[in-house]
Amino acid sequence: MRKKMVAGNWKMNNTISESLQYLDVIKDKINNNDIDVVFCVPSLNIMKIQDKLENTKISVGCQNMHFEESGAFTGEISAKMLKEAKVQYVIVGHSERRQYFGENDEIVNKKTVQALKHGLTPITCVGETLENREQGITIELVRTQVKVALNNISKDDVVKVILAYEPIWAIGTGVTATSAQAEEVCKEIRKVLTEIYDKETSDKVRILYGGSVNGKNAKELFSMENIDGGLVGGASLKPEFEQVVNYLEGK
Repeated sequence: MRKKMVAGNWKMNNTISESLQYLDVIKDKINNNDIDVVFCVPSLNIMKIQDKLENTKISVGCQNMHFEESGAFTGEISAKMLKEAKVQYVIVGHSERRQYFGENDEIVNKKTVQALKHGLTPITCVGETLENREQGITIELVRTQVKVALNNISKDDVVKVILAYEPIWAIGTGVTATSAQAEEVCKEIRKVLTEIYDKETSDKVRILYGGSVNGKNAKELFSMENIDGGLVGGASLKPEFEQVVNYLEGK
């Protein structure tokens, strides 16, 4: 049985003081042993937020990291740095990183491998644009993204990876993929995992859905057979996030 997860991606929002104020409001309302909850926060905020969330069930993640151990990469953060900061999760290959910073499937693979090497849990993202969907190539594209992202990753390691399906046309737009649309792609992702590895391994990998998830649609989306929770953007910055977490169990 795969444990549900809700990961909040704060993106480039919330100063340290704003973050701490928000956590004062939300942290005690998220107390569910059946769900893994993580906030992926701006890197500058990580240490203060770690302190704030000590003795809670909420984990801290980062939104990006470089695929090299160290070097002349101004402005970047290494997996080793994140590990020492007691970060547990890192988002890899978010569509905004692909769109604005030129990350391709090969870079996503390198980052996923590097995260695993240092004991971090990568939340590796895949998804199509509206143009891709209208062209009817969603399944083909996502299958390729998954295959490349997991290149040279062993059966033992892939179960440590969390995959996130994020249709780009639904991110921050207020438009959400229907539960049927989201389930169709997540089911195909699991099929690819079975093809690469085996069914037993595939059944262990968690697949999240991301794209305008909120307190009203979370229950229906997360009830789908192949959707194990959500990568949540805007709603993770609001008290509404409590509803997203608790809607998993219909609370």
